[in-house]
Amino acid sequence: MTLGEILALLGGGLTAGAINSIAGGGSLITFPLLVALGLPGVAANVSNALSVAPGYAAGAVGSRPDLTGQGRRILSIIPTIVVGALCGSALLLFTPRSVFDVVVPFLLLLAAAMMAFQGRLRALAGHPRDKSARAVTVQVQVAVFLCGLYGGYFNAAMGLLLIAALSLVLDEPLRRISALKNVFSAVVGVTTVLTYSIFGPVNWAVVAVLAPATVIGGFTGAKIARHLPGEVLRWTIVVFAITVAVILFVT
Repeated sequence: MTLGEILALLGGGLTAGAINSIAGGGSLITFPLLVALGLPGVAANVSNALSVAPGYAAGAVGSRPDLTGQGRRILSIIPTIVVGALCGSALLLFTPRSVFDVVVPFLLLLAAAMMAFQGRLRALAGHPRDKSARAVTVQVQVAVFLCGLYGGYFNAAMGLLLIAALSLVLDEPLRRISALKNVFSAVVGVTTVLTYSIFGPVNWAVVAVLAPATVIGGFTGAKIARHLPGEVLRWTIVVFAITVAVILFVT
């Protein structure tokens, strides 16, 4: 690995870690970077998943104040998102990804629409505070399973989908939902690390350089997200989701 490649990985990791903590979608920087450095598609995907996982964990630590009072919710959801991530990882390792590649941009546009029209969608589907606790629990479990499935398969922009889905089914400020997103993204990251380490074609040299950079970026990004006004954070997420979708359509 040349010095230029190392510097590119460090810069990409710092930027991606920060973006993942604030909105999600940082893998759309690191994944193409790994492909540009010559890694085959699946190797780039699994190496990227392992590299960004520590950054998600750093983001969760950085957003810890916004996790206060959510411990029971987190513990009840972790098994569901782990199962979803395992299913997604299995799909990646044992099936062609061509169909999913077509679907991903549309999923991100859906996430952008869910964030942009959150108020209207809640009016149609019912505000979380007007629903029974059981109904909200079921909706949250379904949402995190599907996002875990996506994250285990593709990973890139999983945070965008998590925030969009959880914002519709939870009556919480966006910064607290963003903190939840960081925790669940870290859980998916750990799950994929264990799975891909055993079964996936990982480039460990790339991971050794990229992972520490995502940790620094993730912690910094979480601190920034905590101080953004709710509407600014919401429209930042919308812009990121649309931008990532457009990039995927083009590529």
